[in-house]
Amino acid sequence: MSVIAVLVLDGLPGHHLTTPGLVFGTAAREHPGVAYEVRLCAAPGPLGIGLPAPLPIAVPHGLEGLADADVVLVPGHDGSRAQPPPGAGVVDALRGAAARGSRIGAVGTGVFTLAATGLLDGRRATTGWRHTEELARLHPRIEVDPAGSVVADGPFLTSAGIFGGMDVCLRLLAQDHGERTAGETSRELLTPLLRHADRVQEDIDRERAGSAGIEPTLRWLKARLHLPLTPADIAAHAGISVSSLNRRFRAQAGVSPPRYLLRLRLDRARDLLVDTDEPVERVAALAGFTSAASLRHHFARQTGSTPRAYRARHRSVMSAVG
Repeated sequence: MSVIAVLVLDGLPGHHLTTPGLVFGTAAREHPGVAYEVRLCAAPGPLGIGLPAPLPIAVPHGLEGLADADVVLVPGHDGSRAQPPPGAGVVDALRGAAARGSRIGAVGTGVFTLAATGLLDGRRATTGWRHTEELARLHPRIEVDPAGSVVADGPFLTSAGIFGGMDVCLRLLAQDHGERTAGETSRELLTPLLRHADRVQEDIDRERAGSAGIEPTLRWLKARLHLPLTPADIAAHAGISVSSLNRRFRAQAGVSPPRYLLRLRLDRARDLLVDTDEPVERVAALAGFTSAASLRHHFARQTGSTPRAYRARHRSVMSAVG
């Protein structure tokens, strides 16, 4: 039986407290052979659920509950940007869990708590879009991905958005028991794949970039995803040097031009997988990837899934919801 230890810190949202039990409990109920213990653990001190309905809580385990955990989950919480994280022994407990080989998932602003341990230095991570710039400023050794719903780097998973906890739990479930079990659990929980959330993030990026005068270049990029564009090509269209282009993109969109272009291509690939029956090889070409293998590589890094599995999962979920 796998042990999931939820590190409960003061002021966490109520749904971050209950989501792990909901996901792993549903999986265990519906799939023979799937078994998890969800363990709530905390440092000494008063605890309560944060807004919108503050409520004092008590948990059955101290930080020693992390000692034999297969997975440690760090929810968002009040004071998450504190240095070091609130709660005596939290940093040592997280570092100890990582040293023993535990996977560690951080949700929303809980990423700040994990980042303060130094465990994410030199790795990719994400958090809610309102906080990505702050995360990059406070922890410059982390490669902050402003587009990731779930970012996996080694044993660490980080997530953004109000459903980030569910996304992380489903990703962990897929790692343990396969995409089919995770997909069926997602269907059981009626969790749709919200593609429009990516489009909202694109709109945010465009709004930021517009103030810097690169909005026309962003539109130009999106219309030419199928072409082998280089930073020099993009800079030429914007009428600025490559170094200026890099500074402009990082300041306004939070990423470099190649990473922004990769994100657009992955968005295009997801749309094609959902909205068309084109084979993966054709999807790769239309989205601007050099090969189907390249698409699969980048798709797996961002989503933890294959293009075919993503298409099948989305359609099964939409069929169940519809």
